[in-house]
Amino acid sequence: MSDQKILNSKSVVSLTLGILSLLIPFIGIITAIIGIVISIISFKEIERKAETGKGLAISGLICSIIGIILQLFIIFALIVFLNFVSYSAI
Repeated sequence: MSDQKILNSKSVVSLTLGILSLLIPFIGIITAIIGIVISIISFKEIERKAETGKGLAISGLICSIIGIILQLFIIFALIVFLNFVSYSAI
């Protein structure tokens, strides 16, 4: 038998959700939060079960954090823009 380690599937899911949080406006903040939670769970499983996929989990965590920052910036910019438009219409 070979000594290949098993890839943690939650690390793949966390990376997928992290990438989606960068691409989907407004709903991306929800996928980013879920991605952060799943990547933390993935870290614990990788350590406990000696699986591979730590790099994928780290990438998913980073993409999710950047996704939250990006989504909050988009929401803030939209609020400022709509506020500016409503004041200039008066």
